[in-house]
Amino acid sequence: MRFSDDDEALRQGLRPWLDKLNDGHAERDADAVFSRDAWELVRRTGILGLPFEERFGGLGRSLPTTMHVLEGLGEGCRDAGLSFSVCTSMVSTGVPLQRYGSAALKERYLPGVCSGELIGAHAISEPDSGSDALAMRTRAERDGDSFVLTGGKAFVSNGPVADVFVVYARTDPRGGPLGITAFLVDRDTPGLGVGRPVSKMGLRSSPLGELFLDGCRIPADRVLGRVGGGFLVLDHVMKWEILCSFAVTAGEMSHRLARCVEHARTRSQFGRTIGSFQAVSHRIVDMRIGVETARRWLYGTAEKLVAGENVTEDVAIAKLVTSEANVASALSAVQIFGGNGYMTEYGIERQLRDSVAGTIYSGSSEIQRNRIATMLGL
Repeated sequence: MRFSDDDEALRQGLRPWLDKLNDGHAERDADAVFSRDAWELVRRTGILGLPFEERFGGLGRSLPTTMHVLEGLGEGCRDAGLSFSVCTSMVSTGVPLQRYGSAALKERYLPGVCSGELIGAHAISEPDSGSDALAMRTRAERDGDSFVLTGGKAFVSNGPVADVFVVYARTDPRGGPLGITAFLVDRDTPGLGVGRPVSKMGLRSSPLGELFLDGCRIPADRVLGRVGGGFLVLDHVMKWEILCSFAVTAGEMSHRLARCVEHARTRSQFGRTIGSFQAVSHRIVDMRIGVETARRWLYGTAEKLVAGENVTEDVAIAKLVTSEANVASALSAVQIFGGNGYMTEYGIERQLRDSVAGTIYSGSSEIQRNRIATMLGL
């Protein structure tokens, strides 16, 4: 895909910030902490405002351009958790606000999301309904000019540090996709409880937690879109979430590939560089194929989405291809670096831990295969 000089300048504009963003990244992962200092640096890059209208402080860029710049973030930033939190805030809150929010909600919240003053999160999954979003039990009952939310949410990325949440709740007890509504909820709303960060395998600097909704009363004007239209909001958000977050992944894969190529050219064993051994070179070739295939699916799908085409199957394939290629790439990198790849000092094992999450969040690999099978009429 071709990008303008202006688009390239936006991506290159991240470079002066990368060394500072990478300072202390290994320690943040080891300690599983979200760095407010690193977030402030992200704010100063302007990246959080990429896809939003200029009147709200955004840069007004298209989805493909936003992905291109985010790919640059993945290529240059070694803190995958921080990059994940960037995408989460931008997409989970900003994107539905811009598409479905009322004029008043946009005026009140979008400038803060664009600047990073407000950190966003969305609450979809529940302890008993992960990928099966339609089975959610969190209720939202109308009471005059308000809705009262009751229930609980799990696996909320950015939850422990978020200022504002998009909460999906059931407004029609009969079930079905038309029974879900999306609400914008402030962190300090009475009846909303935010759990402590949950320890996890990877992306450890991106905090994950639970939400507890106990008679959480919010004004009726906090609905995004319309009552019963939450599934449409979620569908739009998930397309953006997959394309943006996995554009970051493509950048991470590209950096890993370059690092492995350099290592294979300079590391010698048995009197030869290890890259001259077919077992190593073929792994690296597969890594190259993986990242290029991921890019083609991601950007090709983005172009179709912007053109208004049906991308249900394309998004599933793009997500499946990229997430699984990333795990394979990280495993290969561990093997190529050998004993050093297994050591925390080199950061390769962290990349492997981080990569596994991509096969689970935004719909697991199994869910994506089921979706593709359905599109094939199976």
